[in-house]
Amino acid sequence: MIRFNDVSFSYENSDEMAVRNINAHIGRGEFVGIIGPSGAGKSTLLSMINGVIPHFYKGDFYGEVLVCGRDTVESTCGKLSHHVGSVFQDPESQIVSTVVEDEIAFGLENFNIPAGEIEARLAEALRMAGIEHLRHESTAALSGGQKQRVTIAAAIALRPEILVLDEPTSQLDPRGSRQVFTTLRQLNREYGITIIIVEQKVMLLSEFCSRLMVMEKGRIIMDGPTRSVLEHNDRLLELGINCPRIVTLTKLLKNASLWSGGYPVDVDEAETVVRGIMEGTHDQYQEPELSIQ
Repeated sequence: MIRFNDVSFSYENSDEMAVRNINAHIGRGEFVGIIGPSGAGKSTLLSMINGVIPHFYKGDFYGEVLVCGRDTVESTCGKLSHHVGSVFQDPESQIVSTVVEDEIAFGLENFNIPAGEIEARLAEALRMAGIEHLRHESTAALSGGQKQRVTIAAAIALRPEILVLDEPTSQLDPRGSRQVFTTLRQLNREYGITIIIVEQKVMLLSEFCSRLMVMEKGRIIMDGPTRSVLEHNDRLLELGINCPRIVTLTKLLKNASLWSGGYPVDVDEAETVVRGIMEGTHDQYQEPELSIQ
């Protein structure tokens, strides 16, 4: 679905590379989380997938980014939008309509979706985003979190093959954040939509993403299955990335020689580890392969 071939980019009037020597591919139906310290190049990487770079943000672009077989340099943002849906950190930058239902219908109408299908998709998107009660509300009167859910609903209504999200839960409380990730997992599993998300809430990424990329200074320094990346929690802490508490707990158990298996990725697995130790059973998670640069 997505391939980066030796990609580097520096923004206009900048002497530093925002990303450098990126070689990676993301397959159809993957759910990928991207983490790293501020300025690591995470948002730049997303902007290369939806074509915002190089068509909106100018600069020096090297290499090749292919999305659904299309070269993003040769394809317009409009053409890429038929394959890639985007949700940005600031919902204000995306909302163009004064009423919630009009905002969600806006993209559908521009994509020439038949009128009879628009209503069905609109209702489904509202339900999946948990904002059915906001359908007729003014977008100006919404809270930041509500606006973010509207932008997510507008994106998923288009049913893109790929959905990229840049910290979509930054303005949401824990309950709202989990609802967003639950919705994304449903889209991933039921519709096969490829999800790529930049997010600081590593616990949510740990539970919902099957793969993690770790970036530092414009490079991908780790890339692999979530459980395998969490194994390198000391390195993550060096980068300023707070690991989930279940990882901290498991590390303590390992240091006490009570557990020698892999790291759990959610609370249920952590409970299984603790119960296994208490009851004397030790079913362990196998460690998958991890790419470290």
